[in-house]
Amino acid sequence: MEHLLEKTLSTKVLFEGRVIDLHIEEVELPNGNTSTREIIKHPGAVAVLALTDENKIIMVQQYRKALDKVIVEIPAGKLEKGEEPDSTARRELEEETGYACESLTPLISFYTSPGFADELVHLFVAKGLKKIDNPAGLDEDEFVDVLEISLEEAQEFVKDMKIYDAKTAYAVQYLQLQQLLGEK
Repeated sequence: MEHLLEKTLSTKVLFEGRVIDLHIEEVELPNGNTSTREIIKHPGAVAVLALTDENKIIMVQQYRKALDKVIVEIPAGKLEKGEEPDSTARRELEEETGYACESLTPLISFYTSPGFADELVHLFVAKGLKKIDNPAGLDEDEFVDVLEISLEEAQEFVKDMKIYDAKTAYAVQYLQLQQLLGEK
């Protein structure tokens, strides 16, 4: 694997934002040539596949400016500095849906776009959901509708491109596989 590594020669920070930073890195390629890499730095995120006792999936519907459309997603959010992923998952579930969970199980962690970003998403499964009387509220710039949908409805949402993001599509496929294997 050593023969594939790129050596960083210099880094320039072009932008530091609330959610991402943009770095330009000059690298030495394995063949000795140089190239430029545009890299998005992200603190990481969580996503929560929240399942009711009736096997409904808790999802949120929200407008995404980058796509200029409303999509349906599983609850998710950015890690805050020093926050553990399971704490973020519980916080985001409460803020976005008004639910707390009895159990939170890590499912998988994955990079969203390793060609240009270092964002690592930690996907959890939440069960034993309980509606909270006075949940923590959404961020001031967040507006969502909470949905409870069946796996079959989620599959239709994927076909109809209402579910259009990787983390949610992955979660739906995971549930399909569990169903095929006869697992819960």
